[in-house]
Amino acid sequence: MGTTNVKGLLFSIVLINLSLVGFCGYPRKPVDVPFWKNYEPSWASHHIKFLNGGSAADLILDRSSGTKIVAFFSICFITTFSYALTFKIFLRKKLKIPFCVFEGAGFQSKKSYLFGHFSMKMRLVGGDSAGVVTAFYLSSNNAEHDEIDFEFLGNRTGQPYILQTNVFTGGKGNREQRIYLWFDPTKGYHSYSVLWNTFQIVIFVDDVPIRAFKNSKDLGVKFPFNQPMKIYSSLWDADDWATRGGLEKTDWSNAPFTASYTSFHIDGCEAATPQEVQVCNTKGMRWWDQKAFQDLDALQYRRLRWVRQKYTVYNYCTDKARYPVPPPECTKDRDI
Repeated sequence: MGTTNVKGLLFSIVLINLSLVGFCGYPRKPVDVPFWKNYEPSWASHHIKFLNGGSAADLILDRSSGTKIVAFFSICFITTFSYALTFKIFLRKKLKIPFCVFEGAGFQSKKSYLFGHFSMKMRLVGGDSAGVVTAFYLSSNNAEHDEIDFEFLGNRTGQPYILQTNVFTGGKGNREQRIYLWFDPTKGYHSYSVLWNTFQIVIFVDDVPIRAFKNSKDLGVKFPFNQPMKIYSSLWDADDWATRGGLEKTDWSNAPFTASYTSFHIDGCEAATPQEVQVCNTKGMRWWDQKAFQDLDALQYRRLRWVRQKYTVYNYCTDKARYPVPPPECTKDRDI
C-alpha cells in the first residue's frame, strides 16, 4: 500500500473516531416534520391554529377555549395523566357521580411508542402567564400508568418560568424536580426532548440534560418498559396550584394566551399490540439501545451538575422533610 493510501486511510479513521466522539451520548438530530405527520388534535381543536401548512401550530387559551368533562375521578386521572395537571372535582348532587372539568386545548400523537427519542420546539406564553401551564409529556393510558412530564409553570410578568419534570412508573409519581431556565423561553423556540430506552430516561432542554432517571429495577424501583405511551401537549388554566401554590390567579384580561410549537419530531418504536411490545423490547435493534446511550457521558454529567448547582429550585431527592431516607433511585441518578 502506498504512502498516500496509508495517509488517506489514517485520515478516514480519525474522522470516523471524531464523529463517534461528537455523537456519543447525544440523540440523533431531530427531523423537522409538520404537525399532521405525527399528531392530531385531542380537544378544543377550534383553539389550535396551524401555520405555514402545518409546520407550526399555536395552542390558544381564553374564556372560550374548550372544557373537557370526564366522569369519575379515576378516569379523570387516567385521561389527564399528569400528577400536576389541574382538575376541578365536582359532585353531581342527584347521581352522586364525581366528574372533572378543565379548560384549555391540546393535541396528541397518532400512535403509541415503546422507547425512542421525542422532541418538540416550543415558545411559551409571554407576558403575564400566572396560572397558565404548558405541558409536553408521554403517558400510557391505564390506572398504573407510566408517564414522563415537562410542565412549564407560568408566572407574573418579569418573573421566571419554572419547569417541573416528573416521572411516573406503575402509577407512582411524586418525583418532582423544578428548575429555572437559563434563557427566556418566551422569546424564541427551544428544543425540549426525551430519550427513553431500557437503561435510562434522559430529559433534555436544547442539548443540555436536565434530568436522568436510570433503570433501578435492581433496587426495587419500577421502570417504564412494557407500557406503550403516546405523546401529548396541552395549554390549560391551572391557577388553583400552578403559580405560588395557587396564590397568583390567571388574569384573563391578558388573554388570549398562546403557546407555539414547531418541529414535531418522533423517532420511536411503534407499539400497539403485545407482539409489537415484544419487538420493541428487543435490545440492540435500535440506535437508542446502543452503548453510547446507556448512560450519560462525562460532558453530559458536567452539564447536569451545572443545572443542579445553578438552576434547580426543588429536587425531591434532597427534600428531607418529605423523604427522610432518599428514594433509592436518587443515588443511581446522581441526584444526591
